[in-house]
Amino acid sequence: MSAKQKIMLIHGPNLNLLGKREPEIYGADTLADVEGWCREAGADAGRDVDCRQSNHEGEIVTWIHEARDTAAAIVINAGAYTHTSIAIHDALRAFEGVIVELHISNPHLRESFRHVSHIGPTATAQVAGFGVKAYPKAISAVCRMLG
Repeated sequence: MSAKQKIMLIHGPNLNLLGKREPEIYGADTLADVEGWCREAGADAGRDVDCRQSNHEGEIVTWIHEARDTAAAIVINAGAYTHTSIAIHDALRAFEGVIVELHISNPHLRESFRHVSHIGPTATAQVAGFGVKAYPKAISAVCRMLG
């Protein structure tokens, strides 16, 4: 499979704690569960899903740069960096493929500092408030967008 058939799925800070951190907001499913569903959804459409998680902003920026040569799309839940990172925003602006911003909860129903997204202005589409089950649906939607 050509590298450009891949979808890079990036999880930001604290998403490694899915299933453990604030289950009343984020649910009981783990990051491994989410990544498994996403790989399955990609495989169903003939695409590889490259799943990555980091608590480090610079590492996320490096992955986005890498995706310029290796992926047709990025699905990103940048976690708290959504609301703070101009560096991730700038890296995403340099990516020429499909970008989907994803949030497990609806940031607009939470603290006011979560109402601003630096990822949103770079995104082709956004998904928010549907819980972790939105991840494989977003992957499937991206596959349809890519053809």
